[in-house]
Amino acid sequence: MTTATAVPDRLDTKALRAEFPALQQLVHGRPLVYLDNAASSQTPRPVIDALLEYYEKDRSNVHRGVHELSQRATDKYESARLRVQQFLNAAEPEEVVWTRGATESINLVAASWGRTHLGAGDDVIISAMEHHSNIVPWQILCQEKGANLRVIPMNVAGELLVSEYDSLLSPRTKIVAVTQVSNALGTVNPVQEIAAKAHAVGAVCLVDGAQAAPHMPVDVQALGCDFFALSGHKMCGPTGIGALYARRALLEEMPPYQSGGDMISSVSFEKTVYNDLPYRFEAGTPMIAAAIGMGAAVDYLNRVGMDQIAAYEAELLAYGADKLGAIQGLRPIGTAKDKAGVLSFEVEGIHPADLGTILDRQGIALRVGHHCAEPVMQFYGVSATTRASIAFYNDREDFDALADAIETAKEIFA
Repeated sequence: MTTATAVPDRLDTKALRAEFPALQQLVHGRPLVYLDNAASSQTPRPVIDALLEYYEKDRSNVHRGVHELSQRATDKYESARLRVQQFLNAAEPEEVVWTRGATESINLVAASWGRTHLGAGDDVIISAMEHHSNIVPWQILCQEKGANLRVIPMNVAGELLVSEYDSLLSPRTKIVAVTQVSNALGTVNPVQEIAAKAHAVGAVCLVDGAQAAPHMPVDVQALGCDFFALSGHKMCGPTGIGALYARRALLEEMPPYQSGGDMISSVSFEKTVYNDLPYRFEAGTPMIAAAIGMGAAVDYLNRVGMDQIAAYEAELLAYGADKLGAIQGLRPIGTAKDKAGVLSFEVEGIHPADLGTILDRQGIALRVGHHCAEPVMQFYGVSATTRASIAFYNDREDFDALADAIETAKEIFA
């Protein structure tokens, strides 16, 4: 059996795994092999410690108190925003809005920017490989406004047909909303090119970065996008927290998404004055602990190194593709040349739900289903796939174990 001896020296996966308490456990009497990172990554000890410190020492509301606990909580909360800004290379921290995750970030843009700028006959462009959270908000908005939803098609490899995208663009195009990395296929899309072409016809560009931020360096200014959505729980952070990057000029003209609490400057029965950026989009008591935890997660990823993570995961994904590709009766779903994080497949004669159950009994955690990307499943003529998704703490031994478990499943269904 191939081992992890070929892992690049720049990343010590065994040392990294030791920092993740959940990875130390046995599942059904076997060491856990966690390959469900596209759904949610595991959480390292420094992030857990940051959450505990807030609850044990700094538990208080932010922005509203003069006492010591409130001041400490506010400092940590806003420091976390600053770290996310630096992680994304946004121009200023005011361009980072806390949300509950990428889904809420996209809904915020659709509800605020979209309702202001979209009218009857206008076009919204998305791609054929979008997560439901980057489809349904635009469907709702288009139906409400009488606008049109256009879809960039893809080929059998799972790559967007950029030439077809060119034919969809027109002066009617108001926003192009695409994923940087497909959660169902792992395809890395040319979002810099997509954004530039959107701008050429006067449109703005939103990038769903939920699957990109954990796997590669992100520079929103270099990408040229106007909005960028990400989720903390996919990048070693807590659940229920994420962020929306948006250019200041756009945020300044956008109406509030929700109202009450911290999004106001002053209120009377005659008039409400909204707060400054980014607080006008952060109504109510925020996810304070989760935001602090997300800041700690960004620190952790920076410590490991995003360039190192990208290089290591590319090597590991190639190994996994070769290992799974050698299994007779296994069909890969999505074979784009540029991929990150994800290997989706089906095994002849075994329903994904059955395969997932058998793999679980052998300590292997991965995802089966349509992955909130039903149009992708329809394109490939399947109801579901099995998806193995990696993080930097995975190694070759994980794919060796997965391949052995699939062979065992084949024997059961023979």
